Amino acid sequence: MAAQPPSGTLRLGSKAPNFQSETSNGPIDFYEYAGDNWVILFSHPDDFTPVCTTELGAFAKLEPEFTKRGTKLIGLSANGPESHREWIKDINELSQTNLTFPIVADPLRKVANLYDMIDYQDASNVDDKGLQLTIRSVFIIDPKKTIRLIISYPASTGRNTAEVLRVLDSLQLGDKNRITTPINWTPGEDVIVHPSVSNEEAKTLFPKFKIVKPYLRFTPLEVKRD
Repeated sequence: MAAQPPSGTLRLGSKAPNFQSETSNGPIDFYEYAGDNWVILFSHPDDFTPVCTTELGAFAKLEPEFTKRGTKLIGLSANGPESHREWIKDINELSQTNLTFPIVADPLRKVANLYDMIDYQDASNVDDKGLQLTIRSVFIIDPKKTIRLIISYPASTGRNTAEVLRVLDSLQLGDKNRITTPINWTPGEDVIVHPSVSNEEAKTLFPKFKIVKPYLRFTPLEVKRD
């Protein structure tokens, strides 16, 4: 029978737990690493595995875009730092990139359990010591250390890095403006005026807004980078 998830599961709006760990770049304190930045924390089941290798290469290639958005990347895998460093050589070779962000070494699953990244569904998803491997979790954490997004994929399914970047854009835009973003929104497309904004306020805040339904109002909004 699969293990039961721990109590106190993290939710949107929870404070991201701090941790200290060895990484491929040496020891870190997570809060110190994050500083006043946004952070994308994402986990992997194991080093030298096919899906994980493609994912880390894709995140490394997109790192300049995350940096433009004041966002740091940090990966996690259930192996030691030496293994991570050797694996990075393969990632760079296969993806033609230069991975520089840290990968947390989590052989005892301390961070994985702290962030509820353990696979409680597939009891066969274990390492050679019988420890359950991590699932593919993604956390977007804002500068206040608040968790703003949680996505969990099964170990068999690779993620979509463009979607992680898209959600980050939506969150940052929503924090700066009283808007939300519609289905399949991408930067440059119209956004939705937040329900808390009256039509009178909208005339000032969003001069080009249009009413489709009383509860649905669209407006163009330029995406500005600090």
